[in-house]
Amino acid sequence: MDNIAHTRTVERIIRGQAVMDGAGVKINRVLTQPLQRRLDPFLMLDNFGSEQANDYIAGFPDHPHRGFETVTYMLTGRMRHRDSAGNEGLLASGGVQWMTAGRGVIHSEMPEQAEGLMEGFQLWLNLPAKDKMRAPWYKDFDAADIPQVSTASGASVRVIAGESQGVAGAVQREVTEPLYIDVELPAGAAFSQAIGQGHNAFLYVYRGEVVVDGKAVPAQSMAILANNEGADGVSVQAGPDSRFILLAGKPLNEPIVQYGPFVMNSQAEIFQAVEDFRAGRLGEEAHAV
Repeated sequence: MDNIAHTRTVERIIRGQAVMDGAGVKINRVLTQPLQRRLDPFLMLDNFGSEQANDYIAGFPDHPHRGFETVTYMLTGRMRHRDSAGNEGLLASGGVQWMTAGRGVIHSEMPEQAEGLMEGFQLWLNLPAKDKMRAPWYKDFDAADIPQVSTASGASVRVIAGESQGVAGAVQREVTEPLYIDVELPAGAAFSQAIGQGHNAFLYVYRGEVVVDGKAVPAQSMAILANNEGADGVSVQAGPDSRFILLAGKPLNEPIVQYGPFVMNSQAEIFQAVEDFRAGRLGEEAHAV
């Protein structure tokens, strides 16, 4: 486990909002717009999960993005990505798609299954002002591409971004320095993770229940972690067998102006994004790496 001297505490617990997005996909929106300033640089977190095909089959037809990054983590299921540059990829169980919208991309995310469980997360990560109009980029990571590490306490950790237990994640970002890990914790076991001073952090429990500094965090709940002075990380203990994602990042401390799928720094930039989209200029020059 990461060695930490003082754990962060739980500031508040959020249950999320049941909403529909795309062409009618049922999701639990955990990180909503009113929390964007508090959890800067994170803009949104959706948790989707259903065994009922009608809850997800309509998918997310063509839609635009500008000014941020999307990170889709598929726990179970298959989703096909296509974008305005002709890129295509299959996101399958355990895989991650990291997309930098930058100056603009139009893409679709459609289920490639007609039955069974589809479960996962989509995170929106803000871009600094200097990078909002950079060239779009995306990369698909298969389950085997995500580094995994086990701790002496029995925790199994998938490191999507940042670093955990001395293991570097699949993605690194210099400015926002995101940490994104998925932790499976046996009943009664403990897990510690270092978190940078001043970084905003939260965890979302999607199986079981965990305890942070004496505060229980039940399943389908997000715990916003306090930015306690002197705290160098967080310690988490499982009640029953539990699984949660933990995220942290360095705040940008820049204006956040959102209009639907566009997140910029000013109203004028939003007007420009809408105009570019209507004129067919938004999705030009996207490329995969």
